[in-house]
Amino acid sequence: MSYFDAASSAPLHPVARQALHASLDEGWADPARLYREGRRARLLLDAAREAAAEAVGCRPDELVFTPSGTRAVHTGIAGALAGRHRTGRHLVVSAVEHSSVLHSAQAHRDAGGTVSEVPVLRTGAVSPDAYADALRPDTALACLQSANHEVGTEQPVAAVAEACRAAGVPLLVDAAQSLPWGPVDGGWSLLTGSAHKWGGPAGVGLLVVRKGVRYAPQGPADERESGRSPGFENIPAVVAAAASLRAVRAEAAAESARLRELTDRVRARVPELVPDVEVVGDPVDRLPHLLTFSCLYVDGETLLHELDREGFSVSSGSSCTSSTLTPSHVLRAMGVLSEGNVRVSLPLGTPAEEVDRFLEVLPRAVAAVREKLGAPAGVPAGAAGAGSPAPDVLVVDALGKRCPIPVIELAKVIDDVPPGGTVRVLSDDEAARLDIPAWCEMRGQEYVGEEPVAGGTAYVVRRA
Repeated sequence: MSYFDAASSAPLHPVARQALHASLDEGWADPARLYREGRRARLLLDAAREAAAEAVGCRPDELVFTPSGTRAVHTGIAGALAGRHRTGRHLVVSAVEHSSVLHSAQAHRDAGGTVSEVPVLRTGAVSPDAYADALRPDTALACLQSANHEVGTEQPVAAVAEACRAAGVPLLVDAAQSLPWGPVDGGWSLLTGSAHKWGGPAGVGLLVVRKGVRYAPQGPADERESGRSPGFENIPAVVAAAASLRAVRAEAAAESARLRELTDRVRARVPELVPDVEVVGDPVDRLPHLLTFSCLYVDGETLLHELDREGFSVSSGSSCTSSTLTPSHVLRAMGVLSEGNVRVSLPLGTPAEEVDRFLEVLPRAVAAVREKLGAPAGVPAGAAGAGSPAPDVLVVDALGKRCPIPVIELAKVIDDVPPGGTVRVLSDDEAARLDIPAWCEMRGQEYVGEEPVAGGTAYVVRRA
């Protein structure tokens, strides 16, 4: 079995396992106590904090451990907003932030605050100028991920941090995906991370608040972790998390170059091996181990099951997954194809042979799914009856049908109208709003627009 979903959770690093086992016998006591066992636990906790701070690039007294990366995000945003409530209640985020950031933003909005979402380019990156334009005199906090969790695009954190500094606004950086590869550059004010993304144990996050940043911890007071993360510290897990972060950093330079070569191979070969594929995300400014592509006429959940049967564990930002029937907010913000989406994120040490085998398996897996769905083979050849006049307007009723069926039905009939004629696709699937324009761009057709109809939306396509 080949595990290609390190962006969700990386396999436990051998160093983490060793550190976890070793510290179970030494780190069980209360580090706040003065007796021998407590002092021993405190030494382990302090050493882990120093190691993590060195990897992040901050002072040890600026870093606290939290029960998860999500909790670090929620705690950091809430504390920073509360600390600057006199400035205002305006929060700025990018449109492609992790859901933990967007959920915090929604909670802030529900509590009466205001939120601005900065749009992204088709690569998934924000424009520093657009981000700077979103900052206002009443902006209390800005948030920007260091690299995207779905497509791997790296964000211009240093430029955005400079714009925030000029505006007097602290910047919180979600660095969960990038911390294994190196520290985050730029003058950020707060930073979060999650140990299971770099091969540490689950249940350990970190929150960094730079000295001088106004910050007011929320919730009942607690004496642990500077009052910023209540509860008894899981010292064995914290020690394992810090040890694994140091270990992956030692391997990062060599593994970054090796994994980038492998993901570049996949980026180049997939469009050659599989017709009607869009590779998304920035081709250059991206994480070395992660890439994403989307396949026309494919149900994302079915494709993941096909790949799983072939021995590959991958993830998807497709609209067609068991957990949601709406497109990934990241792919939607980028304006790229969402159906049949596959995210490949390679763990450290992935052999090149496994990547080559994936490239052998993928074409037949996609073909099998397309055959099941009755998708057109290659470029639609046209099906107008011989001698019958082609209609100038054709209606495809796909109401009640989920992706990728509306796009498949469109592809089957596009040649049934003359050049300049239109096809109106009726659909109530939210993914159609993203996938039909993406199909038009990929197939050289003209997307005219959309209009409401009874029970859904009509998407109008003009044949080129």
